[in-house]
Amino acid sequence: MSNWIGDVFTSDVGWDHLERLVDIGNRMAGSDGEREAAELTRDALVEAGARNVRLESFDVQGWTRGESSITARETTQECIALPRSPADRVTAPLVDLGYGLPEDFEDRDLEGSVVMVRSDIPDHYDRYLHRREKYYHAVENGAVGFVYRNHVAGCLPPTGSVGTDDEPIGEIPAVGVSSEVGARLARRFDGDEIELTVEAEIHPAESQNVHAELGPDTDERVLVTSHVDAHDIAEGALDNGAGTAMVVELANALANREAELETRVEFVAYGAEEVGLVGSSYHAETTDHETIAAIVNSDGVVRDRTLSVTTHGFDELEAAATEIAERYGHPIETVPKMGPHSDHWPFVRWGVPGYHVKSTSDDVGRGWGHTFADTFEKLEQRTFREQAILLTDLVVHLARENVTVEHRAPEEIAAALEDQGLAEGIRITGDWPYDE
Repeated sequence: MSNWIGDVFTSDVGWDHLERLVDIGNRMAGSDGEREAAELTRDALVEAGARNVRLESFDVQGWTRGESSITARETTQECIALPRSPADRVTAPLVDLGYGLPEDFEDRDLEGSVVMVRSDIPDHYDRYLHRREKYYHAVENGAVGFVYRNHVAGCLPPTGSVGTDDEPIGEIPAVGVSSEVGARLARRFDGDEIELTVEAEIHPAESQNVHAELGPDTDERVLVTSHVDAHDIAEGALDNGAGTAMVVELANALANREAELETRVEFVAYGAEEVGLVGSSYHAETTDHETIAAIVNSDGVVRDRTLSVTTHGFDELEAAATEIAERYGHPIETVPKMGPHSDHWPFVRWGVPGYHVKSTSDDVGRGWGHTFADTFEKLEQRTFREQAILLTDLVVHLARENVTVEHRAPEEIAAALEDQGLAEGIRITGDWPYDE
């Protein structure tokens, strides 16, 4: 055991790949940079020793950022468009809704307004509210514009897509503003008429998923996944260059332990995650769910030192993570709740066992993620290597013939979403897949 651990802890394979990814620049879904990142990942998986390495392309709704602005009285306030916002100019009263909780929308007349909401939730609130949920509450209540205010200080406007599977482009123009600009808007201009302008080019585009394999040629497989795309405003080091670098590192480590794999391991680096889980949804629609033993999806790893795995109520997944943590005397946080965001979800929602692997944080939201500040130097190679050791052994464990994680009925997943208060948000964003 110690030999491979030493190899992983001294390996630069994944870390070097992360540096190559962030140096590309723009990895927005459907862009040339995303294609370059996918090709680099394909080549890294070949070099790691994986087989059947390939790109699989699919169509996406392309969106290219233009200029955006907020004009309030004699001032112009800095903002950036949210991806898949329509290009539009609206003039309407600004309404500051604070956190933008569901009840906040019910308590105000928002018809014909521009709604501003924060990107976090209050400490007492029992679930995270995704950006798109707040956006579609605004749409449903008659708003004509949407302003998403970062709660993280530092003059960092947040990005993040709007739109749905059926309507990839959102219904009202949407922008992100920094915490400081948001505070200024709320203090000086709440109730005043403002002008919100978004310029964007909407066009057909193509994205791609990267596939590779290791281990015996069994029908059953363990998926090891990430997403290779990132928002166009930043390097995308944390979100999700680190996740794709982890896939490459795990492939390199598992190639050296291939004789221990009793089930095929399929590596997939998805495209177009940031614009609606498009790549993973495409894969989920075109592959056999019954052959998937488990999914290990890295999205948010390396932000902090301790791994956190959302297990979606699969007891066997929780037990496996706990066993690995105890083996190394190294903590792994297990979260048994549903986590309907990131590339595991198009599978998990139908009962396929899956982890969302990230890292612990006491902060709400993405931190530097989805801002200009998501850059390479904020991550530590030591943390990357430690987490790679734990995840390598977790994948080997899941690939054993005597380890079985039972699939769940979709009705059970739907019931859990209802019980955990998540169904409302999934319904309003148009993502509820179950028969009512």
